This record gives sequence, structure tokens and C-alpha cells, in this order.
Amino acid sequence: MDFKQLRSFVTVADCGSFTQAAVRLYTSQPTVSAHIRQLEDELHETLFLRTTKSLAITARGQELYDYAVHVLELQDQLLDAWAQDEHTIRLGASTIPSAYILPEVLPPFRAQHPDAVFSVLQSDSAGVLQQLRAGRFELGFAGAQEQSPELVFLPFFRDRMVLITPNTPHFAKLLQDGTPVRNEREPLLLREAGSGSQKCADAFLEEEGLSQRTLHVAARLEDQQSIKNLVAAGLGVSIISGKAAQDDCAS
Repeated sequence: MDFKQLRSFVTVADCGSFTQAAVRLYTSQPTVSAHIRQLEDELHETLFLRTTKSLAITARGQELYDYAVHVLELQDQLLDAWAQDEHTIRLGASTIPSAYILPEVLPPFRAQHPDAVFSVLQSDSAGVLQQLRAGRFELGFAGAQEQSPELVFLPFFRDRMVLITPNTPHFAKLLQDGTPVRNEREPLLLREAGSGSQKCADAFLEEEGLSQRTLHVAARLEDQQSIKNLVAAGLGVSIISGKAAQDDCAS
């Protein structure tokens, strides 16, 4: 039993004629007849009662018809969905690329390819790499690179980590002295462990001889914008992507 046989069967039942079914399917009447005969042989059932003047579907034939219509509808839905997916580009992007880099690169790309549709999965860098390995998408944008024989890493954007503090006289003096992070008493806001930005911040803290165990960590957050808002509100200081901070420099 295959889709062609089922489609021939349903069309014959709808048309009430082998000849008309062949016309609708753009095939020959012998082909349609062969499809029906093959179904009857496989199912060991008579599907149509044929006379020289009429064609009637049998009870078993009606039962098969109901199932066949549903199966063919599912096939059509699948083919339609896949046809629409031909222009879908599936991407994975960590926090910084999704918020600050993709808005710069996707619009000009789509201007050159108007039919393109983007499906973007957002996660931290570790999540992007994990989903990339799982086949959720073919291209990922992450803020961290790791040793992996399954993935190819191509640098495409250079960023720098910057220190952000509340805009107060206290922190202005600390910035002038160069001590906002070296002072372990200052509240520090960090990203989640899987963040590429946080890995860069961890590397800086390690170079400075500072341990997260001794630092005053006030909060850990997944969202970069939330970190900026909390720093502006006076909760503490943070080390974040320069790309993420540049729009806030004027304020």
C-alpha cells in the first residue's frame, strides 16, 4: 500500500468513475485500475462493486476511504509545511549576538534574499553549542569557543569586556583610582555560568587574583539588559560586553 494507490482509490470513490479519476489525476485509466487491484489484492477485500453501468463502494471500501482521506490530508500538510520551510534559516544565538549583532546583519541579508525567514533560538553560549550539536540548527552565534571535534568555530566579531558602575561620585572616584573590581567589598553582578561573556569576565578576575568565593556577588542574572538596569539603579558593578554597553554610554 502506498500513497499513489490510496490517492487513486479516494479519487475513484469521489468521482464514481475510473475514467474521470484518471483525468483528475493526470494519469491513464489502466494505471488507476492497477492501483485499485493492487489494494484489493493486498487487503484481500473488494473495494468497489462494478457493473457495466455503475460503480459502488463496498462497506470495507468505505472504511478504507475514511482512513485514506485522513492519511492523504496528513501527507499534504507535511508537504506544505516542508515547502514553506525551504526558505527558513535556523540559527542559534547567545545573548549578546542575538540582541546586538543579529539586528545589524540580518536586515541587509534579507534585503538580498527577500524570501528568507529566520528562526532564531536564543540561549547562553553553552546552550547554543549544545543545541548545535543536537542538530536544532546549522549555524550558531556564541560568545565562547571550546575544544570540540564536532563543531567548526569561525571568528566573525571582536568585542571587549568593560566595567560598568552606577553613575555616582563614589564610583567615579573608584574608577579614577582604578579599584571598583579590586575592592572585594563592592557588590558584583554576574551572568550565568554558561555565558560566554561571563567566561571572559572570570578570566579577567582570575588574572587579577580575585576569586568569586571572596568577592561580594550580589546577583546572578541571565539577561544582559537586567544587569545594566540593576547597575544603573545602584545594586552594584558588573563586567559586560562592550557591544552591550555602548548604547548606554551617553547616559
